[in-house]
Amino acid sequence: MKQITLVTRARAGVMADIAEHLGREGINIETLEAFEVREWDIVQLSVSDYNRALVVLRDAGYDAITEDAVVINVKDQPGALAKVTRRLYEGGVDIRSVRILHRQAGEAMVAISMDRTDEGMRLIEDLLVSRTTE
Repeated sequence: MKQITLVTRARAGVMADIAEHLGREGINIETLEAFEVREWDIVQLSVSDYNRALVVLRDAGYDAITEDAVVINVKDQPGALAKVTRRLYEGGVDIRSVRILHRQAGEAMVAISMDRTDEGMRLIEDLLVSRTTE
């Protein structure tokens, strides 16, 4: 899975602007997280057409940070995510971001981006659902 992260000065209407630019081009937002940190808006998303979205966002004046993420399935219970992150930490892999994508039937689907994706995948391969390498 490819993630796009946008960091921009905080201002009213940022989400509307991003959604409108992508929607006008027929690009579907599949996952989205947005939050404000001090005077900055941070938006993380995955989309139906990754390459086109990067062009659309760039043309709209947004600087995008892109990264691969692995998608794993863990039990939806206290401590399950701790097991995964501890395994990565002890294996010397730094986590860049963690996103819970979906929870259902006692399981949680989680996207994790890390500094050494291939090594991280080996450490958690028994939990791996999928990885897209577009």
